[in-house]
Formats: sequence, structure tokens, C-alpha cells
Amino acid sequence: MRVHMLGICGTFMGGLALLARALGHAVSGADANVYPPMSEQLAAAGIALTDGYAEPLPVPTPDVVVVGNALTRGVPVVEQLLESTVPFTSGPAWLAEHVLRGRHVLAVSGTHGKTTTASMLAFVLDRAGLEPGFLIGGVPHDFGVSARLGGDRRGPFVVEADEYDSAFFDKRSKFVHYHPRTLVINGIEFDHADIFDDVSQIRRQFHHLVRTLPATARIVVPAADPEVDATLALGCWSALERLDGPTSRFRLDDVAADGGSFCVVADGERHAVSWGLIGHHNVRNALATVVAAEHVGVDPAAACRALASFGGVRRRLEVRARTAGITVYDDFAHHPTAIRETLGGLRARVGAARILAVLDPASNTMRRGVHRATLGPALDAADRAWVHRPPSLGFDPEEIARTSAVPVAFEADIDRLVAAVVEAARPGDHVLVMSNGGFGGFHHRLARALEARSGTG
Repeated sequence: MRVHMLGICGTFMGGLALLARALGHAVSGADANVYPPMSEQLAAAGIALTDGYAEPLPVPTPDVVVVGNALTRGVPVVEQLLESTVPFTSGPAWLAEHVLRGRHVLAVSGTHGKTTTASMLAFVLDRAGLEPGFLIGGVPHDFGVSARLGGDRRGPFVVEADEYDSAFFDKRSKFVHYHPRTLVINGIEFDHADIFDDVSQIRRQFHHLVRTLPATARIVVPAADPEVDATLALGCWSALERLDGPTSRFRLDDVAADGGSFCVVADGERHAVSWGLIGHHNVRNALATVVAAEHVGVDPAAACRALASFGGVRRRLEVRARTAGITVYDDFAHHPTAIRETLGGLRARVGAARILAVLDPASNTMRRGVHRATLGPALDAADRAWVHRPPSLGFDPEEIARTSAVPVAFEADIDRLVAAVVEAARPGDHVLVMSNGGFGGFHHRLARALEARSGTG
């Protein structure tokens, strides 16, 4: 089958392209926004890309076109597709039909922690010898790719289950297509303001997901999350596993201040974990992983042993450079809660060392200013902060400075922003760069500039 993918460099679509290629299909694609790590994965797989959407569909004509949710009416290739007789579908629908059918699907959902938790879960299942398939919205260091079919086409499959819509012609959340038997809901907050008006609309989509689960499924949720509780109050027909509450089967103990070690208590038995990740949010992700893995037969003790060697995920507090005593991190922060927890974990790890935070408000929700009242306080664990001010920013970022306890500066030009951070940085500092986009190659430019200043470049 010839499969052509529009929006192929998105984290979901890029992984889907790898799965289609592994199934033996001829895969091509087009995208207007290409940057690592997905562009590198596709190039390594030999998948041909068209830059932009002005070019017509490829020849020979594809058997099916898979349309990413970034595509809209009015895009030239979309209009050509609709005029043609070529079959088209959404990415989640194609995944469900060609990959997930007949498998035990473990879906990881929620506003935060999906990529890291799904990566942990795939790693734990792999260490247990289950050879899972997976599709993750990032690249786990332990696998080097964001997607694979797995050793057994009928075996378990871990999928990052996003609440974003499926395509311009299918406004259901992606995860409604997946029909999991194990579902993790890490928590629910308002996000994706470009498609949801309020959190009640997000709850409704999660309710639709819960309605697709059989009675024998397991739903893994925090012990106390008001939005998750409100969602489940709409109806729940599956076994529910609440985490880390007073009566929970699974809870946490002895959590280090920086999250670098902790203990999982499973049915009264204690399992210590010391690992390379930091932050209490990642400890909670680990607990959800242990419980989800148990549902497919992995003993909690074995899961905890595996977590001790988990290597993390690219763009999740990933060290991108160390030069002249300055450490530069890359983090995929896209929401005030994620910013606050990542900074808090880094502060607990580095103690009194200075943290310089650089925020690129790249997500649709942040650019619209939906979270402007909480962005300032989210930066409080840093010592100084800079915020990129792109032309598309839909609010006055000075509101961030007025509500933050630390000095916050703004800059529209990336080169000038790099120069400002280089001028402020000194040996011993930790520079945390937060963006869910390419950010104009900021990390590379900053590392080069720091090297040049120190004479090591």
C-alpha cells in the first residue's frame, strides 16, 4: 500500500509513519514545519518528505492519504485531496485499524506526563520480555525511536493518548479511537484553547474515552484530582485503581526532595527505586507505570527494578550542552503546571545554584494568553527568566513580569535573546530552555555562543 501523510513531522504523525513503514507500506509525506527529533527519525528511515503543502499529491497516486490534525481547509493539498477520489483518513483512525486492532492497548492520557509515562511503561514492559509496540509523542533514549510495532503483532501496545482532535473532518479526541484495556489518566487541566472553550469540554472527551472501555479494563488515576473525579462521576464501568491515597493498593513513600529516589508500596510490599530522573511529577508518573504494567502481568518488584535504569526522554529536562561550567537543558514545557514542576525539580536537585529560565510560549494555548495569570508564578523557582515575544503572541507579556517573584525580561529577536542569556550566564549556572516547538534552534545557538565566549568553540 502507498501511504501519504500530511503533517508527517508532527510527533504523532512521524511515529505513525515509522509504523506504516514497518508494516511494509511505501510511505511518503509532506510538512511545513520540520525540526528534530522527528525529522531525523524520518530521514533515517528513508521516508521521502515534501517541504510545504503547495505541491500536489505524489505520483503514483497514494492508496490512502492520512491527514494530520494540523491541516485545515484552504491548504492547497487539502483542497486537491477533497476534489480527488483518493481515500483519506485521520492518523488515529489509521492507527486503530492497522496497528491496534486485536492488541492489549495501554493508553496514557492526561494533561501532563503522557510522553514520559508512556516511555516508562514501554521500557518496563520491554525489560519484562513482553516486546511491546509503542507510539509515543517523543523519543525515549532507551529506544532511540518514537514508535515500533513490537515483537508480537498480537502483544501489548503502549500509546500516548492525546485529547487533541483527530483531523479537520473528525473533531473527536484522538484517544477515542484507541479502545484501550489499560488506561492511565495522569490528571486533567484546561489546555488546547484553540479547540476547547473550557475544561468541561475536555472532561466530556475523557468521558467518551471511558465509555469505550470494557468492564475488565483498568483505569489508573490519582487519588485526588477534582477534574478526574468529575469525569468519572459522569460514568465509569471499569475497574478503578486510585493511586497514592490512604486506602490505595499502590502508594509512594520516602520520596527524596528532588525525586531522585523513592519507594513504591504495592499491597504492603516496599520496592525502592533510585534513578536518574528528577521531580515529584516523575515519581507520580513512575507509580502509574508500575500499576499499568501490573495489569499485563509485570510484577511491581520487576517494574521498579526496570525504572532504576530508565534513561528518560529527549526534550524532557534533557541536557543539551555543558560548557564553561554552564549546563543547558531542553524541556518540552507547554503549560504553567509543567513549568512549575520542572523548575521545582531542578531547584531541588541543584540547590542554591542559579537557574536561568528561558520560555518560548509556542503552544496555541500559551500564545492566546489563556494561562497568563499563572505563567509568572510558575517561574518563581528560577533566579532570572526571559520570555520570547513572537509576533503571534496574543497578550501583553508584561503581565508575566508583574506576577512573578523573579526578574523577567522579554525579547522578540532570538539572536538578541541568546545574547542576553549569554551575557547573564556565569559558571555554575543552569539554563533551562522551555518550548514545545523548534524555537529557531535556540539551544544550538546558545551553546555555540557560550562556547565562543569561553574560547572552547
